[in-house]
Amino acid sequence: MKHATQILDRLWCFARGHAARTGDSHPVSYAELLISILGGFVGILLVLEFSGRVLDIHGAAFVVASLGASAVLVFAVPHSPLSQPWPMLGGQLASAAIGVICARMLADPFLAAPLAVALAIGAMYILRCLHPPGGATALVAVVGGEPVRALGYGFLLTPVLVNVLIILLVAVLANYPFAWRRYPARLARPAAAPAVGEKCLITHSGLVYALSQIDSFIDVSEEDLVRIYSLAMTASESRIDEAVVTPRSPFHHPDSKSS
Repeated sequence: MKHATQILDRLWCFARGHAARTGDSHPVSYAELLISILGGFVGILLVLEFSGRVLDIHGAAFVVASLGASAVLVFAVPHSPLSQPWPMLGGQLASAAIGVICARMLADPFLAAPLAVALAIGAMYILRCLHPPGGATALVAVVGGEPVRALGYGFLLTPVLVNVLIILLVAVLANYPFAWRRYPARLARPAAAPAVGEKCLITHSGLVYALSQIDSFIDVSEEDLVRIYSLAMTASESRIDEAVVTPRSPFHHPDSKSS
């Protein structure tokens, strides 16, 4: 056990050092990893159990594959705009409906499948519920086999709606004990960003204008953007923006004592 722990620690330090050198990503704490892993395990276990009762193993595998992608978003990046309840619920249901319609109206799956995914993307944009796994759900409705086709529009209720509600419920319960991770994002209580001079703070109107000029979906909330900006300005002012910070313990989190 001791050797295993040492190996994990070395791998973790290597990953943190590599990321710090390359700037490719920002490693999270062990606590974040464990919460994400356990939440995803419980969520998909329950989804697979339910889907297996409604469909055969073939159909259930297709459906769970789509929800598996949703689980990654909800448990690994719970505050992402793509992970919130409306994008997940609306995106999955709208995509499922479009997939069923395309499957029933077009006999050729080689035409129905890409059309279903394309229309699902458009619908999610229009309804402001962009959720990437929705594209997989639209595809499942077309190529999921006879058990899925036999459900018709019932596919929206069982298994899609029920499975989405299962994932959402597990996400709320699994993240609630941790104030910084509470789901949905509006329930979270992140640590306050260090105060910076007023002249350095970005305004809401300025941020809205900047985002409009990019003309592409940005997978980060306005609050997180402002917080990241404030932290970066504080680091710059303190001349520590080049420092590499090592956690005090593998399970340390700055808000771990919050309620």
